Amino acid sequence: MSNFDHPQKAKEFVANDERMHWHDKALWFVREKRDTASKSIPEWETLREYANQIKTHTMANLDKYLTEFEQNATKRGIKVYFAKDAQEHNEIVYNILKQNNVKKVVKSKSMLTEECHLNPFLESKGLEVVDTDLGERIVQFRNEPPSHIVLPAIHLKKEDVAKTFHEKINTDENNSDPTYLTRAAREHLREKFLNADAGITGVNFAVAQTGGVVVCTNEGNADMGASLPKLHIACMGIEKIIPRLKDLSVFTRLLARSATGQPITSYTSHFHGPVEDGEMHIVIVDNKRTPFLQSNSYQKALNCIRCGACMNTCPIYRRSGGHSYQYVIPGPIGSTLATFRDPKKYKTLSFACSLCGSCSNVCPVKIDLDSQLYTHRQDLREKNIISNQKRIAMQFSVWLMKNPSLFNFAGKVARKIVPLLPKALIYNKLNIWGKQRDIPDMPAKSFKELYKEEKKR
Repeated sequence: MSNFDHPQKAKEFVANDERMHWHDKALWFVREKRDTASKSIPEWETLREYANQIKTHTMANLDKYLTEFEQNATKRGIKVYFAKDAQEHNEIVYNILKQNNVKKVVKSKSMLTEECHLNPFLESKGLEVVDTDLGERIVQFRNEPPSHIVLPAIHLKKEDVAKTFHEKINTDENNSDPTYLTRAAREHLREKFLNADAGITGVNFAVAQTGGVVVCTNEGNADMGASLPKLHIACMGIEKIIPRLKDLSVFTRLLARSATGQPITSYTSHFHGPVEDGEMHIVIVDNKRTPFLQSNSYQKALNCIRCGACMNTCPIYRRSGGHSYQYVIPGPIGSTLATFRDPKKYKTLSFACSLCGSCSNVCPVKIDLDSQLYTHRQDLREKNIISNQKRIAMQFSVWLMKNPSLFNFAGKVARKIVPLLPKALIYNKLNIWGKQRDIPDMPAKSFKELYKEEKKR
């Protein structure tokens, strides 16, 4: 797989200054809603710690809980499959559909199926696959991947949606009223639901104790897709398991508040078996997840419940857009997942971080995201797969900071000379830091000098 350059992709997004600013503002608005919602619960931090402990315990005993889930689901008439990778997942799903003579499929939001590229796989077999989440349907119409895991079309304005809907479902091109567009989408999708042969959903939580799965949506499209056709296929990563039904209450209180600032999603649907005269299948996928369990530095990344809070708060994501990450899950959590799975391809993602720690601060399951991204940088340096410019700059910085006298001298020289230098000499190709940044005004004295003077008083 070819490498890609996050800074270059981010540069393309930032080139549209107006878009960059409203994207930033829209996501920060969601972050503020999250803050208000979290402060309404006195025990918020206790819930986060519970969630952290439940997930960490579950991942440490994953084999036990997966087996328990399979046994309990099977007792309920659900057929359970295990897939080692994306290809096997796609083939299992296709074989189920083929055995049931399925031609038309409706899907609710599922980041796992995005990860496995299920849609193009099924379409290559001649099936019609319709994403029924409104944001997902918009980006599907545009042949784009989602730019956010909760708000798939957050990178688009209503005028963009109006143009897309005009081209695809013949709406009025000049009418960008959200109510009008939503009603048009509802009418279009209702026909798809009524004519579908099968419904595919993701899974937010799978309860080992009950053998059932829980899907959280705000549009009810998962319920329609799982209930109208006689065939329901639920696709999930191995990390979606939680041990007990009572554990679910911890996560449902955290998920929607962290994601959109709501007390709970409009629909929190429990599926414990097929509809009457129907079939229910669950496909459980590894796809390079188990190596995380063996890593002391990155194993907590599997605790993620896909709320998107880290994206809404991240200053880099908000200003560079989800597509700049070129990975199915963008933002801080996507950066650590992608870099662990393929460090050579995604070597720039751990540097798409200011190390401000805001992602770790808002994470409902207390994943140490900023620490993981910092550790990735060290790992990349040890593997010698970062750019030469960055490697040399880092080596020089380490050498300078290990020599206090030299560091102090360099600071004095810089404070005297840098203000006198022409800008063309400072902002050149060798100065990577200088891209999109201005060197601040140099103070007359360093902090150390001021501190010594203050102590003498």
